Amino acid sequence: MKISMFLQTDFLVAMTVTLACSLMGKALATYPGFSLIGHLVLALLLGMSIQFFKKITTMARGGTGFIANKFLRLGIILLGFKLNLAILLSSGIQSLGFAAVIVTGMLCLTYLVCRLFNVEHTLAMLTACGCSICGAAAVMGVSAPLKAKSNDSVLAVAIVAILGTIFTLIEIGLQPVLGFSDLQFGIMAGLSLHEIAHAVAAGGVAGTVGMDNAIIAKLSRVLLLAPIALFIGFMEYRRNKDSTQEMSIPIPYFMGGFILASAVGSYMNIPSVWIQDLVSIAYTLLGMAMAALGMNVNFDVIVQRGAKPFTAAFICSVILLGASCGIVKFLL
Repeated sequence: MKISMFLQTDFLVAMTVTLACSLMGKALATYPGFSLIGHLVLALLLGMSIQFFKKITTMARGGTGFIANKFLRLGIILLGFKLNLAILLSSGIQSLGFAAVIVTGMLCLTYLVCRLFNVEHTLAMLTACGCSICGAAAVMGVSAPLKAKSNDSVLAVAIVAILGTIFTLIEIGLQPVLGFSDLQFGIMAGLSLHEIAHAVAAGGVAGTVGMDNAIIAKLSRVLLLAPIALFIGFMEYRRNKDSTQEMSIPIPYFMGGFILASAVGSYMNIPSVWIQDLVSIAYTLLGMAMAALGMNVNFDVIVQRGAKPFTAAFICSVILLGASCGIVKFLL
């Protein structure tokens, strides 16, 4: 990419608008209610709202594609610093095993149910990954190997965001009647909810113990994003292989950067304030990428195609909650 590209008007406008959306989303996410929606989804919604200003949208269009693609990958790499492997492998090894069972089972189930509802392959896989792994970040992480269109990615993110918020409120309401200990409730929240923000919000109802275990369980699922993205890349190669034409496997190499960043942040003596700053930059970049996607979304596509994947994902989210409750009730 030539340096002159960064000096072009469309790119500068796109940078300014998406950065403003990301920062506004981050600020709004600190308020009650908005915190359940989360920074990334708020940035997406703000980006979608920019479409009402036709002139700005048109001026920025030439730069939003680069931001949605490249900033997304850089943001996911830096997000790796949030994943402390040392803590996860020492105090969360049991959660890691539970997470592997939940993610594998629900990924397959959600994809199959989506397909039963006649949802297209790519959208079905995006929805399954978002619901089973880690919400919006998972959707965007597997978009590259799936070669997903922006409309599919935005629709999957919207489904995950809505369902995650609904089930966060459901779990908070169920907390007094489930009879779980704070530890059990925290692990259940981390295993069942879609976004990290959702797990934190629900786990916090059970105090510090609940929140800490919700985060550990949730990050156990986040850790599985890299190998699943790699596996999906291989499966897409097999699925689209043409014997008359040589194809390359669409491996999401940036997920290697995610794991490397996790290892560096976990085992090297880096000041915690630096880690916090890098994670903050990661979310800012991811917010910009989400806003860029929002500026290009086709609203008609969401209205026309949203009902079937949402219904399928809702059914599977109920099953996910039930499976998580069963794990903590009978295995802890």
